[in-house]
Amino acid sequence: MHSEQAKNFLAELPEIRHDLPFSPGLMHKLFAQTGEDSLASLDEVGDTIAKDQGLTAKILAVANSAFYGLQARVGTVQRAAAVLGMAEIRNIVVAFGVRALTRKFPLPKEFDLLNYWKHQFCVGSVARELGKRAGTPDTANLFTAGLLHDLGKLITALYRRDDWLAMHALAVEKSLPDHKAEEEYWGLDHGVIGSLVLKSWDFPAGLYEPVNWHHSPRLAGVFSGDAAMLGMADAIAHRIFDGGQADDEADQHIAKTCEQFGLDPEEILEQAGELLSDESIDRVVHLLV
Repeated sequence: MHSEQAKNFLAELPEIRHDLPFSPGLMHKLFAQTGEDSLASLDEVGDTIAKDQGLTAKILAVANSAFYGLQARVGTVQRAAAVLGMAEIRNIVVAFGVRALTRKFPLPKEFDLLNYWKHQFCVGSVARELGKRAGTPDTANLFTAGLLHDLGKLITALYRRDDWLAMHALAVEKSLPDHKAEEEYWGLDHGVIGSLVLKSWDFPAGLYEPVNWHHSPRLAGVFSGDAAMLGMADAIAHRIFDGGQADDEADQHIAKTCEQFGLDPEEILEQAGELLSDESIDRVVHLLV
């Protein structure tokens, strides 16, 4: 086990905030302005984003994509926020912040960035839909958590290339899920890494804790519900896109979480399949690669 390498990596994670294309303070302010209890106006949110010159055009490109299905194009961030909701604007900013890291540092050729982003959007979309069905208060937060649940994988591939390649080879060799290979290699999984990065970016605990525990939701304390929902969305997305191959652990997680929230597993899988067959996810993903 490469525990010393893991320890050193964890200590260095807060420094990644300096590699973002905008100040982490912007994310802190944006989360405060777009939270459910915020009294910030659309103009104030627009002014916050406008401080980054290139961000507005990127937000509008995604907002006007088929993923959101707007009836008419929007031309300002304020209008986009009014139509889509402030939380969606926040999600787009977050996605482009992460995307900028992949432009700054090379990824191993074995890391499929297109499939990475597709999986993130799929998990976010399924988690949000599950949250609606289960009566979860903040489904927008579930989408954001889904969008970032595998951030630790990406960060590892960017900043610890050799370690990521070793874990990837181990997963292939032993037919292990990524998080199991990570635990075997250096004693922690990508949820921990992603959570620590998000915490250093001033994200709220209600977001980084579900990311931390999405493979072990029972350990998430007061965030166990969101962590379980996120983990189930992850399992469902893998189930659908991995050719429907059986995975006893994932199936058990889906069944237990459905029972916890009073959902029908067969109905959930069928609806998720319909949701994830929408080509609009592919189109928005191409804007991030």
